[in-house]
Parts: sequence; structure tokens; C-alpha cells
Amino acid sequence: MTMNRGRDSPELREQRLRALHADAFDDLLRFTERRVPASEAPDVVSTVFLTAWRRLDDVPTEPGAARAWLFAVARNTMANQSRSWLRRRALDVRLAYHWSEAGPDEAGATADRVDLARAFRSLSAADREVLALVAFDGLTADQAAQVLNCRRSTFAMRLTRARQRLRTALGDSAVTSSLKDHI
Repeated sequence: MTMNRGRDSPELREQRLRALHADAFDDLLRFTERRVPASEAPDVVSTVFLTAWRRLDDVPTEPGAARAWLFAVARNTMANQSRSWLRRRALDVRLAYHWSEAGPDEAGATADRVDLARAFRSLSAADREVLALVAFDGLTADQAAQVLNCRRSTFAMRLTRARQRLRTALGDSAVTSSLKDHI
């Protein structure tokens, strides 16, 4: 059984969230601290309660069921963070492999990375997000389109344009043509 979808006053909704927080915060924090580094646990719990606030109508009202729902959200949040970390680590490995293939000229590779980082930062936030969803987060075009709540064709067009703007931002920098081909 769930709440009356949005029919409660804002005050009642806030009271309900405060009660959930008072009832479950300490237990959720201990739960997450056993599974992630202690420095990350408060962020996970914050995300849980942000999710609970956004989806308060979906939080069960039966005794104990709300706590279980919050623990499930915490578990999913930690799993999502873990997958994100693994994708970033995989990207780091791929980039390291790419740069190691460049040969013994590490100074050139460092300059290329600096140029690429500078060009990436020069892009709009929207362009950086589109590129990051594919390059850093490892999402497919279909998945990234879902994240941005747009059609796949719209995402593909945005990605193509963002890649072109990145190439333009790189211009005649020292970045190798092989790297430009991967963008």
C-alpha cells in the first residue's frame, strides 16, 4: 500500500520524510559503511533520502516495509556507484594502453592529454555531458538517449556535433591524428 499519490499536503509529506529519516538514518549509515569506504557512506545515505523524497508516493507505508525499501535503494545506489567506478577504471586502463602504444615519447603524450583536457573543458556543458555519457560512462547511444530523455536519433546528432566541436577545439594542437580519429 502506498500513499495517496500527491494528495497529502507538503507539510504531511515533509513530516513523513522526517519520520523515515529519524527511523532509518543510523541503520542505513551503518549498512553502507560496511559496504563502501566510510567517507562515501554519508553520500550514499543522502542519495537514498533524496530518492525517497522524490518518490515519496512509492515508499510503502506498512510497518517495516519503508525501511526495507530504503535499504533496497541504498543497495542499488551502491551498485550504481560501483558500476560507475568500474567504467571509469576501465576507461583509465584503455587510455593508459592507448598512450603506452604511442611509444617512448611520454612528453608528447602528456602534452596531448593536456591539449585534450583543455579542449574538453572549452566545450559547453551539454557537449561535455553527451561525450562523457559515451566515453566515460560507457553507455550505448540508446542508453544515453534514455538518460537524456530524447530519441536515439536526437542523441546521435548531438554526439556527432559534440565530437565535431571537440575536434575543432583541438584544432592544430599537438594531439595526434590517431587520437582525433577516436573522438
